[in-house]
Amino acid sequence: MSPDRIRERYARIAEVAGPGVTIVAATKYVSVADLGVLAEAGIPVVGENRAQDLERKHAEYGDAFRWHFIGRLQSNKVKVVNRICELVHSLESESAARKLTIPALVEVNLSGEASKGGVDPDDLSRLVELADVRGLMTMPPPADDPEASRPYFRRLRELAEQHGLAELSMGTSQDWEVAVQEGATHVRIGSVLYRD
Repeated sequence: MSPDRIRERYARIAEVAGPGVTIVAATKYVSVADLGVLAEAGIPVVGENRAQDLERKHAEYGDAFRWHFIGRLQSNKVKVVNRICELVHSLESESAARKLTIPALVEVNLSGEASKGGVDPDDLSRLVELADVRGLMTMPPPADDPEASRPYFRRLRELAEQHGLAELSMGTSQDWEVAVQEGATHVRIGSVLYRD
């Protein structure tokens, strides 16, 4: 990974996404050593999937980034996330909601896939009341065509509007442009930034 190449790709994504969209560099597959390349490239926000990786990477890089948590949040890991992160994208349980002291987005499972995290859309209200919920997040089913994600992104935006929530974390490397068109305020980008 070259800092110049990452900086250039990040700038292109930022230009298309526009000023109202936070680009979260997903670091699940980025080693502690390679995180230094992201810091050198000037990437402002990173999103980590696992609390233990978050802790290890933060110990090394501290305030080089603004940290988001984008993985499945277990209630016994909330303390770590509260201490390090400014936002959680993946709130889905009442026990975690009760322990959170930072803003969160509720993950909504719009596809009904058992393998995916998130709450049923009908169960949103209870979580919104338990924590400082700013918005919603979703992961559509994998698809070769980014357009296949559009109905899921549109539905998430409608749900957020119904609940008076302003933030939407939706879109990853393969479908972020569609997500932005549908109102994303956060996109989670990985391979588009890093692959050679």
